[in-house]
Amino acid sequence: MDFNVLRNLISRYCAGEEYWVDSRTVYIGHKEPPPAAEAYIPQRYPDNRIVSSKYTLWNFIPKNLFEQFRRIANFYFLLIFLVQLIIDTPTSPVTSGLPLFFVITVTAIKQGYEDWLRHKADCSINECPVDMVQQGTVVRTQSSKLRVGDVVMVREDETFPCDLILLSSSRSDGTCYVTTTSLDGESSHKTYYAVPDTMAFKTEQEVDSLHATIECEQPQPDLYKFVGRINIYKEREDPIARPLGAENLLLRGATLKNTGHIYAVAIYTGMDTKMALNYQSKSQKRSAVEKSMNAFLIVYLCILISKAVINTVLKYAWQWSADHDEPWYNHRTEIDRERHVVIRAFTDFLAFMVLFNYIIPVSMYVTVEMQKFLGSYFIAWDKDMYDEELGVGAQVNTSDLNEELGQVEYVFTDKTGTLTENNMEFIECCVDGHVYIPHAICNGQILSAASSIDMIDSSPGGYRREHEDLFFRALCLCHTVQVKEEETVDSIKRGIHLGKPTSFYISSSPDEVALVEGMKRLGYTYLRLKDSHMEILNKDDEIERFELLHVLNFDSVRRRMSVIVKSSSGEYLLFCKGADTSIFPRVVSGKVEQVRARVEQNAVEGLRTLCVAYRSLSPAEYEEACHQLSDAKLALKDREQRLAQAYDLIERDFTLLGATAVEDRLQEKAADTIESLQKAGMKVWVLTGDKMETAAATCYASKLFRRSTQILELTKKRTEEQSLHDVLFDLSRTVLRQRSLSGLSVECQDYGLIIDGATLSAVLKPSPESSGSGNYKEIFLEISRNCSAVLCCRMAPLQKAQIVKLIKASKEHPITLAIGDGANDVSMILEAHVGIGIMGKEGRQAARNSDYAIPKFKHLKKMLLVHGHFYYIRIAELVQYFFYKNVCFIFPQFLYQFFCGFSQQPLYDTAYLTLYNISFTSLPILLYSLIEKHISIEMLKRDPTLYRDVAKNALLRWPVFLYWTCLGLFNACIFFFGAYFLFDNTTFTSNGQMFGNWTFGTLVFTVLVFTVTLKAWRLIMCVYPVCCSLPWTHTTGPGSTTLSSGAPCFSMSSSHCSGEASSGPS
Repeated sequence: MDFNVLRNLISRYCAGEEYWVDSRTVYIGHKEPPPAAEAYIPQRYPDNRIVSSKYTLWNFIPKNLFEQFRRIANFYFLLIFLVQLIIDTPTSPVTSGLPLFFVITVTAIKQGYEDWLRHKADCSINECPVDMVQQGTVVRTQSSKLRVGDVVMVREDETFPCDLILLSSSRSDGTCYVTTTSLDGESSHKTYYAVPDTMAFKTEQEVDSLHATIECEQPQPDLYKFVGRINIYKEREDPIARPLGAENLLLRGATLKNTGHIYAVAIYTGMDTKMALNYQSKSQKRSAVEKSMNAFLIVYLCILISKAVINTVLKYAWQWSADHDEPWYNHRTEIDRERHVVIRAFTDFLAFMVLFNYIIPVSMYVTVEMQKFLGSYFIAWDKDMYDEELGVGAQVNTSDLNEELGQVEYVFTDKTGTLTENNMEFIECCVDGHVYIPHAICNGQILSAASSIDMIDSSPGGYRREHEDLFFRALCLCHTVQVKEEETVDSIKRGIHLGKPTSFYISSSPDEVALVEGMKRLGYTYLRLKDSHMEILNKDDEIERFELLHVLNFDSVRRRMSVIVKSSSGEYLLFCKGADTSIFPRVVSGKVEQVRARVEQNAVEGLRTLCVAYRSLSPAEYEEACHQLSDAKLALKDREQRLAQAYDLIERDFTLLGATAVEDRLQEKAADTIESLQKAGMKVWVLTGDKMETAAATCYASKLFRRSTQILELTKKRTEEQSLHDVLFDLSRTVLRQRSLSGLSVECQDYGLIIDGATLSAVLKPSPESSGSGNYKEIFLEISRNCSAVLCCRMAPLQKAQIVKLIKASKEHPITLAIGDGANDVSMILEAHVGIGIMGKEGRQAARNSDYAIPKFKHLKKMLLVHGHFYYIRIAELVQYFFYKNVCFIFPQFLYQFFCGFSQQPLYDTAYLTLYNISFTSLPILLYSLIEKHISIEMLKRDPTLYRDVAKNALLRWPVFLYWTCLGLFNACIFFFGAYFLFDNTTFTSNGQMFGNWTFGTLVFTVLVFTVTLKAWRLIMCVYPVCCSLPWTHTTGPGSTTLSSGAPCFSMSSSHCSGEASSGPS
């Protein structure tokens, strides 16, 4: 259950369901409404303290212990320790208790330190000073003391202390500019508005005289959604109700910019703020290595139990003889003689379990965590992954998945901002089929941007000139761009060129800036928004003023935005721009076919296209539109649905004006990165919301599709001509026929699949024909498996996550990686095994929610092929070596029982049992697993096929695991019997002292420690060639040679840099 839902249910239960409401009423300045108004119902809200810490001083010990003992290995050793305390065991409880205490203590210190840092950060935030308006004066207080309903004053460059509703600002139009970098990473200035009835309050006294209430929804985490209304009370008048939306809500963590100061009222405080509600922890991801560790632990636990059972049975078989039952040196007590044989056998079984329990490596988890934590710094320190332009390097948000970077089989990538630069450049526009290009060649001359309109065609006629002016005006008016004038230097205002102002534009959408700048190059300049009037400078150097009446904001469902303006002549105009699929169905006139042809041509060339249309409104139609919008905006319930219905009724009967084309260039080395990933055996899927033609052109440019690739289409257009069932089976037959031919000498055909969002929904929907035709999902997966690349276009954010989930749940259970740069990529980033965020221009929301963040797509190559390869090799060797050294350690103890009458006599001293895993053998392998490089970095980057050698968890498969285990058993026999035969004829020293049990055990332990430590790297040298010779080995690349058995062998020496092949395993 979602945490917020659970919290709401608890709140309802505690407060009583009858007192629960779905909205809250905020009394501005804590002033009660007039007696004739609604009843005053005080509500309790949390204070403004932010708590991101996990523990407190009182619950740290019990809560931390509970979380640690949820881990199976810790809980197992706790049980062993309790058994040693309860019954008479051959070893001291210290031998199990001390290592367990060490592991628990180290982990608790690490987690406690991390939580202390969170407490420290919380205190600095909660003690931040805030200016609050009380009784007409400004009072400074701490942020944590703010309450819902307090009126605060925020100055320029200050951060908002809680979620606020804007009442007024120092700007005459009641607006303020805000950056939300800490929330979504967008550094662009966003405009927020005060309601007209409060924007006139400019002083503390005026603000304090305001008598109003705010009704709004209960807190919810969506940063871009808010529904509310403000009721303003005046003497002897009915209250005035005004709608409040996201454009009025100032979020905690955002910063005030280019505005002297504002007055605002607190509506959500503390952990109710949207920023705090977005603190929700992500679901825990587990790597394939961790799953293998757990499987190996179960195997060793079975070995431990079998050893205990065997020794218990043999003990009672040994004691079956009267001579062996009670030796002279170990007579039983009366209690032992009277105890039932079953109880005695069970007690002996537990004693043997305690004696052999050291086969389970208690310190392995701590060592693995330390290796992951320390190893993660290599990514952050990598200078090759530092971007000079952005001034940032790679970031590691979690170190638990380092080795998973070396196991990726599927890469799901966004297009815009990930493969491309998200740096839009206006290329051309098309008006009624006629193309206009800035700086075009006309009559043999290059026209500059400062001159008249640059165009390919001849001068337009009257009708065309009218549509042309409407088109350019539409793009100058239908946007949310802000104008920022250049600075004044020496009392001279810069930015005036040839009599025309050349301000620069700021917007949260790079597309809008590119379009407005493109219009500027074509002769129409957007100047400013002043007093609700938009001003533009036309190509005749005349300033035109349009009153901005309504903005119908863009959303991903409609895929369009509109504005309603009033011209100086009193005409009402509705301008709309959006995707071709959302504009064409609503057009009733205009040269649709000519514009459609140009849109399709631009899409094929990889350009981003938008269509522009308009509608002239009569006064009656405008009044009806105002009424519909007003009713929808004032609604507290289902406001979004009612607004969508109102937009749908208003945005219709358009006249098509034309279309625009904007280029988003491919990122540097994006094509090389994709090519390397494919050579490494990964399948790359592009998931984008763009139209098919644009996305396909990008795929060809990035070498995802090649000219020889045969494209298979699974799109809505094809399923309209043919049923989905038939299309799927046709494609399935095509790829399966090719697969059957690939075993022959016929050259294998390369396939690429294109699927759109509508068809994907149909594929994922349960099929009514499933009983007779099979599951569509399985057919789709079979097709995609046989394609070298897949393009999914027209994807909604949720569909991106569904695609990733579908591949994760397939029968092969491949390791998936998702990479994106925008908020719409967060769902697939969280769904994939490994999520990587690009620190791009669409904000940092993807980077914040990812496991790793990188500046550019090109850095993915080194992260996977180099860091991922090294991380997996190191952690795999560490895990296998831990099991190996514990087999070497405990198997001599097992053999020793055959020579001591199964009396549970320990072979090793208590100190050796305690310190073997903690200090004697853990540190060398930890150091090795941090610095070992079995192949040079240059070799890994030059030959991506080396990535295949460790894919599919190659070094932690069962054959390799059995190899390490058998090696440990063999070495343990050498240690034990070598010492045994050495002592066979030498039982006395030169001074007559007899060698005893302690001497024998110490000799075995000394040889054991020296051997497993000094031979660690040599043993690992043998494992890599052995594992590569197993059946899953792929084709080897340069720098490898083949042993007589066909196994490629790489040099594992400490030089690391030669990349040369060795002659064989040591």
